[in-house]
Amino acid sequence: MLMPIHRAGWPFIIIFGLTTIFLFSIHEHIGLLGIVLTFWCAYFFRDPERVTPTQEGLVISPADGMVQLIEMAKPPNELEMGIDKRWRISIFMNVFNVHVNRIPISGTIRKLNYRPGKFFNASLDKASELNERQSISLELKDGRDIAFVQIAGLIARRILCDVNEGLTVKTGERFGMIRFGSRVDVYLPKGTKPMVSIGQTSIAGETVIADSNL
Repeated sequence: MLMPIHRAGWPFIIIFGLTTIFLFSIHEHIGLLGIVLTFWCAYFFRDPERVTPTQEGLVISPADGMVQLIEMAKPPNELEMGIDKRWRISIFMNVFNVHVNRIPISGTIRKLNYRPGKFFNASLDKASELNERQSISLELKDGRDIAFVQIAGLIARRILCDVNEGLTVKTGERFGMIRFGSRVDVYLPKGTKPMVSIGQTSIAGETVIADSNL
């Protein structure tokens, strides 16, 4: 089966392909390297379908990758969600993970905020505060809220976010991606505890990371 490609990837794939043709004109061996890089580019922008759990209230992983941090933390100030700490789950995506991000739980987008910043390694704890990020708060049906934050990494230089304030979204829907290698933080609704462990591999749109009903 051919893997679907995210629309944001096609310009890069075309550029890599044209560069490969040019490299072949220089030397065959260099052209073969171009082919490898073109296939890697297509692989990076893959956008597979996912089977999302349908039980209401489940919080689903917004990103593919490894659960790197689980700790109590205050949501980003720019989202105006108060000063009380809540559980934060940080998921690190390396360059081989699918980088398409998905909505963790159904609700209404309440606030968006983009903040430029540094490009430290996304695996570092300080990346949550200092790196370039796109912060999103979402209101659940019961009135509580959740936040998820796209954080640029060491070689990530572009955050794509395709939702708007006031938009009603469903669990598992695509909402953006980050190029190339990055992290997503999830600040769970108050009273909700994590259901994953540090070091666990999560799959965007499928892995249950918490249950807001509990």
